[in-house]
Amino acid sequence: MGLVFSSILAGILYCCFLVAGIGGAKAIESKTKLAALFILVILLSLGWTMQFLKNVLQVSVSRIMYMNFACGVHIDTRAAIYDTIKYLTGSVSIGSILVPLIGLFRGFARSMSLVGGDTDEFMFSCVSCYVGIASTLVRHGNRWGFVYVGAYNKGIVQSSSDTWEMFNRVGLEQLIDSDLTGSFCFFCGVAGGAISSLVSGIWTILLHRNYAAETSVYAFLIGYFMCRLAMAWPQACVSAYYVAYAENPNPQNNRFDSTIPVRLQQLQRARA
Repeated sequence: MGLVFSSILAGILYCCFLVAGIGGAKAIESKTKLAALFILVILLSLGWTMQFLKNVLQVSVSRIMYMNFACGVHIDTRAAIYDTIKYLTGSVSIGSILVPLIGLFRGFARSMSLVGGDTDEFMFSCVSCYVGIASTLVRHGNRWGFVYVGAYNKGIVQSSSDTWEMFNRVGLEQLIDSDLTGSFCFFCGVAGGAISSLVSGIWTILLHRNYAAETSVYAFLIGYFMCRLAMAWPQACVSAYYVAYAENPNPQNNRFDSTIPVRLQQLQRARA
């Protein structure tokens, strides 16, 4: 947990630095037309940096938990974070861009598929194409791949391909598709952002009413990313559990409980 608190503290300090930059951009807004561009760049930097910090935690923690689940080996947290920063920064950086974009496109494709159904309207005529592209992309960039990035020092694309092929081989793809861990973490982030936005909005209305809307937006983004940092630990543990189980789905393996087999049976009954 100390690793999570350290990451959150680093994120807060970085956010304070960026907020000061936004304040400087607002101060010169009347003198230059580039102030809005500066603020946009700062917000993009905030999003990517927070995503990078989250994935550093994801890789480090998933490595620790994967080695524990798969081999019964305990890895020191400091050693894991040190190895991630020293050897895996490139893979984490690429994954911080690749995985969210693929996840966003896949979510859009699945939403279109649910809305369109079997309709023949032109608007939904390319739904099957979108779903096929999303299915191909997710094989080469998914959050499960971060487990192998940390455990075997692989690139994010190769790690994602290996884990997804393994899920297909052992019949876990449907279970992975129905996993709600990512959605739960996302809504926790939204809830944290909403609370931050509400508190900062009330405070700004009382002191500086003209800046209430902008302050609420910035507070929402900061609160969202801070909550996502806090949720990186449980999300990494779940990812490591799934990957370790997929490598050795033996019912006699005493390192795993009956959660996954029972859920698989429920899905098979529902599909039948």
